Amino acid sequence: MTHSPQIKIPATYIRGGTSKGVFFNLEDLPEPAQQPGSVRDALLLRVIGSPDPYGKQTDGMGGATSSTSKTVILSKSSQPDHDVDYLFGQVSIDKPFVDWSGNCGNLSAAVGPFAISCGLVDNHRIPDNGIATIRIWQANIKKTIIAQVPITDGGVQETGDFELDGVTFPAAEVVVEFVDPADAEGAMFPTGNLIDDLEVPGVGTFKATMINAGIPTIFLNAEAIGYTGTELQEAINSDDRALQMFETIRAHGAIRMGLIDDVEQAAGRQHTPKVAFVGKPIDYVSSSGKQIASQDIDVNVRALSMGKLHHAMMGTAAVAIGTAAAIPGTLVNLAAGGGERSSVRFGHPSGTLKVGAEANRVNGEWVVSKAIMSRSARVLMEGWVRIPGDTFCSVS
Repeated sequence: MTHSPQIKIPATYIRGGTSKGVFFNLEDLPEPAQQPGSVRDALLLRVIGSPDPYGKQTDGMGGATSSTSKTVILSKSSQPDHDVDYLFGQVSIDKPFVDWSGNCGNLSAAVGPFAISCGLVDNHRIPDNGIATIRIWQANIKKTIIAQVPITDGGVQETGDFELDGVTFPAAEVVVEFVDPADAEGAMFPTGNLIDDLEVPGVGTFKATMINAGIPTIFLNAEAIGYTGTELQEAINSDDRALQMFETIRAHGAIRMGLIDDVEQAAGRQHTPKVAFVGKPIDYVSSSGKQIASQDIDVNVRALSMGKLHHAMMGTAAVAIGTAAAIPGTLVNLAAGGGERSSVRFGHPSGTLKVGAEANRVNGEWVVSKAIMSRSARVLMEGWVRIPGDTFCSVS
């Protein structure tokens, strides 16, 4: 029996924020994969090592968590006044699909540095020393992201002393601004309410804030579902009943948000919406053993991604948190003490994070012009990924 040899594709493995992903320049992909569709999906699944019934992604670049099963494709921007187009693919670990329905806020911090390094940004836009302002078109959600990338001697500076909870080592700070983060195709609050009664058959009825900002997110009160908001991963991810409860809530919330028509469709849309729960600021010990004091945070937030409690906080969910906190009357705002605010510092399983947001009323509706946070990014490996040459043979 003959077998197709492996093919190699230029790629870079990068940590962005508390996530990692495989980054590609669109032009480096095999020609059939340069267009959206089943061929591209098959390529990315094989690169990451999915679907894997063992849930380990041993035969690929994925790390068997939602934070490390990610891919990014960049190209010279097709949009006016933008430098680069950024397309994000969340790869399912155990199922054969790539979810293109949302953005990754953490990997957004790595887009500017990678775009500069692979020549997608015009040279005149990059100072010899200082900060390069990179305008990114987020193609999944059709939004602008502005990244402030530090430059030293004409190249991206990756090392530094900026510390980010959830990342072991310090690096250079990248300030990321999400412009007009609300959903471009619908209302920020799709039900028209800051708080709804969300009925979940077989589970209960809960107060919920459902918001489209950064990423569609369903916020619940922690105590309403039996938690405090200080839980770490093992408290949720080792509890199959809890995970099923959250998935059921997510599915019915997605219907109320107009993202799906029936609960069965939720299985094919794992990346969005997110489910998060909020609690008042109380002391806890983070996953690294760091003591988090109640006076150092405004609110505790825990969020699930791809069916599991996240080890820190998704960047897009942080945008949703900052946006909801800035709008008086949401569950996030109330848990943080209520009133108007331009920033919020929240506790998550790995520590704390501060995110700012500018919210104003326009014609009686809440509008958020931007949300800002600091992340970091670092290239871990660059060269080529290899996949079997017959990866595309069974794809029609």
